[in-house]
Order: sequence, then structure tokens, then C-alpha cells
Amino acid sequence: MDADRLSDEDLRRFVLDRLTEDEERVAREESPLLDDAEGRGRLRVLRSDDGRELLLVPGTAHTRDDAVVPFEEKARWLRTEVERTSDRWVLQLLAAAYDTHHRWQEEWRT
Repeated sequence: MDADRLSDEDLRRFVLDRLTEDEERVAREESPLLDDAEGRGRLRVLRSDDGRELLLVPGTAHTRDDAVVPFEEKARWLRTEVERTSDRWVLQLLAAAYDTHHRWQEEWRT
């Protein structure tokens, strides 16, 4: 591993901390940065066609109007995924949603 590259655990911690901050924003009735990132076309959390699962996809994706995933549900699901994934790409994709945060590291860009 390159000495300048932060570990997957550093990346995971960054994403989990940002999800916590977003939950605090929602509690203050502010827009979460994750939703802002979805609006900018960075990523999208969608329901599967059968509605039973959530999916994380890069970029923009079109959904049925009734398929919008509420932030609280997205955050719970993403937290679980981030805690158990070993896929650096997933961690990088989620970290990129928070690239305006002062702790963001450019090498995390996907």
C-alpha cells in the first residue's frame, strides 16, 4: 500500500462521521449533504425494482416518483453497508458525497 494512501478504515470512519453529521443536520431541519450530493448527480440511493432492497449507484439515475428513499432510511442502510463492506470503491463513492467537508482527502476521489 502506498504510504500516502489512507487506509480503508480511515475512509470508513470519515463516511460514518459524515453520516452522523447529516443525521444531526436533519434533526436541526437542515438539508443533509448526502441529499445535496444526490441532487448534484454524484450518487444515488434507489429502491430495487421489487422495492425490497436499496441500491447505491454512481451518478444520476431515474426513479419512479414513489421510489424516493427518505433520508433516515438511506442513512441507516448506508451505515450498515459502510460498516461491513470491504469494497474501497463503495467507500470512495460515499466519501465523494462529502468532498466539501474540511477533512475530505483528494486521493479518495473515485
